Amino acid sequence: MSTNRKLRLGVLASGGGTNLQSIVDQCQALKIDAEIVLVLCNNPDAGALQRAEKAGLPNTCINHRDFADRQSFDRSVVAALLKADVELVVLAGFMRIISEVFLDAFPQRIINIHPSLLPAFPGLQVQQKALDYGARFSGCTVHFVDNGVDTGPILAQAVVPILAEDTEETLSARILQQEHKIYPHAIQLIAEGRVTIEQRQVRIAYAEKSETALINPPL
Repeated sequence: MSTNRKLRLGVLASGGGTNLQSIVDQCQALKIDAEIVLVLCNNPDAGALQRAEKAGLPNTCINHRDFADRQSFDRSVVAALLKADVELVVLAGFMRIISEVFLDAFPQRIINIHPSLLPAFPGLQVQQKALDYGARFSGCTVHFVDNGVDTGPILAQAVVPILAEDTEETLSARILQQEHKIYPHAIQLIAEGRVTIEQRQVRIAYAEKSETALINPPL
């Protein structure tokens, strides 16, 4: 399903920007009905800024260290997003907790990707937490952002088996590969108008059904 109109994205990042790059690539390949109208970083050294420049995308840095509190920083970020007519805010490794100022400006229009199968292992260093816990599966989750830490309604997930020889680095790398797949896919679902939220349930119209179970260790 495709539409002529493109969803206007504001991508927020703090680091290297590999998830930003996956979205840029899919936009350029016309695989998603969206366009990035602003890349915004809170870190002047973020690699995401260089990726945005290389792709010819509008970009800016609003350094959170220049603000006295989270709310005033968020007001500045929100103003930049509104000026760019952003419709969907995409957090791509944005290492800041979102305040009510942000949520009120973009209700149910902020999404994030997290490198675990939420609600398991929210927060930071989650791949190592999964290994330490002895989990058999990990993965990644695209979710809408609410006023909690990684607690918003879940839009999409990818499951990654944990191998006996895995380290934090190897597991993180395999999860990241899946992040690059499901984040553009989730954006496209929103762009197609197929996503609705009913309390905690995210409903996706015309979604294919799968009853395939994943088992680790394999039978």
